[in-house]
Amino acid sequence: MPLVWLDDIRLNAQVSGPADGPALVLAHALGTDLTLWDAVVPLLPPGLRVLRFDARGHGGSDVPPAPYAMGALIRDAERLIDHFALHEGVVAGVSMGGMVAQGLAIKRPDRIRALVLSNTAVKIATPRVWQDRIAQVRAGGVAAIAPATVDRWFPRPFRDGDTARHWQARLAATPVQGWCGCAAAIAGTDFYTPAAALTLPVLAVAGGHDGSTPADLVAETAALIPGARFHLIRAAGHLPMIDRPADWAAAVTDFLKEIGHV
Repeated sequence: MPLVWLDDIRLNAQVSGPADGPALVLAHALGTDLTLWDAVVPLLPPGLRVLRFDARGHGGSDVPPAPYAMGALIRDAERLIDHFALHEGVVAGVSMGGMVAQGLAIKRPDRIRALVLSNTAVKIATPRVWQDRIAQVRAGGVAAIAPATVDRWFPRPFRDGDTARHWQARLAATPVQGWCGCAAAIAGTDFYTPAAALTLPVLAVAGGHDGSTPADLVAETAALIPGARFHLIRAAGHLPMIDRPADWAAAVTDFLKEIGHV
C-alpha cells in the first residue's frame, strides 16, 4: 500500500474505485488500522471512490512521539482528502475515527457532504480514564490493556472466536507511542458545542452490545446534531464493521441512497 508523503509525516493510504466516483472516506478506531474495513468495502454500493488510511501511529503510517492533538489527526485526514482530490465526500468514522469525522465537518464544510458517525460521541470517557490507560500502556505495552479492550469491543460469544483474537493481536501490536498519542488526542476532545452547529446530513450508528461507546451515548450525540438519523444494530459491539459487517454496510448504503450520494 502506498505511503503518502505530507509535509511532516508519511501516512499509509489506500484508494479504490473509479476516479470520478462519489467519495467515501473511512477513518478507523484507536488500536486498529485500515484493514478494519476489509469486510464492508465489498458490500458497499459499486462505483464509490473509497479512501481508507492508517492514522498516525498506526499500521503502516509514521509514529511520531506522543502525545498527539486531535487537530493533528483531523489535519492528516484533511490533507489526504486534498491530496486525492476527494471533493464533496462522505466521511465515515468509527470511535476515534468518528471524532476525526466530526472535526473535518466542523473545519472543512466545503469538503464534507455528510457524515457516518459509528460508535462514537462528541466526548468519549474522561481525561482521567484515558490518563490511567495511557499509564498502563506505557508500563506494559498495548498488550496490557488489550484483553479488557476487546471485552468492551465485542459481544459474547463473538469475542471468543478467531476474528476477535485476530483483532486483539493487532491491537496489542500497536506501537506504544501511536496508541498513547491518539489516546491523548481523544482525552482532550469535546465537540459538544461545535457539533450542535453542524447542518449536514448525519447517520449515527450504534451497537447494542458496545462497551466502549454505549448506544445511549451515541443516541445523545445524534440528538445533539440537528436532523441526524440514529440507527441501532442490536447484535453489534463497538466495531460492527467487524462483527456485523452486512448490517453496517446495509445501514450506510441506505443512508448514501437517501442523501443522493449513490
